[in-house]
Amino acid sequence: MKGEATRAPAATPVRDRSPATGIAAALLGAAFGFLLSWGQFTSPDRIRDMLLLEDLYLYQMMFSAIAIGFLGIRLLRRFHARALIGGGLVAWVTERPAKHHLAGAAIFGLGWAVTDSCPAPIAGQLAQGVWWSVFTIAGVFVGIELYFRRQERLAGGTEASARAPVAVEPATAAQR
Repeated sequence: MKGEATRAPAATPVRDRSPATGIAAALLGAAFGFLLSWGQFTSPDRIRDMLLLEDLYLYQMMFSAIAIGFLGIRLLRRFHARALIGGGLVAWVTERPAKHHLAGAAIFGLGWAVTDSCPAPIAGQLAQGVWWSVFTIAGVFVGIELYFRRQERLAGGTEASARAPVAVEPATAAQR
């Protein structure tokens, strides 16, 4: 149909759940968190100054990271590189922006403006012991849960949920 995006069939991701993968993920996550903190991405004052266009430091950091990532991922795809964890080819399917992308961007931007943070810096703030970041991460999880509930409602509840259950209640005698 005209105006509908065509999508390639989703490839089944290769999941490596070995202890070495977990260790590698933890080390990369710790290094990323350290760099976020060192680069002052976890500072609400720095983020607020950026959003008010009073300090361009974080924009410079983000745009240089975007440029490096943009070039690097395209080089990996061009040379048919495989992922270090999982071994899959580096590839993706591009789709045109749709209404839901704009809505998601607006919600993300609103949350960023209200909390002076986004998900990665929230994790860094938690690691630094910033107590009020507990409320911010709780808001992130509430938003994720609301999104999943909306998706289930839109699907009509006929399809099994793709996510794992959060809590499982024991079966009653009548259900057995």
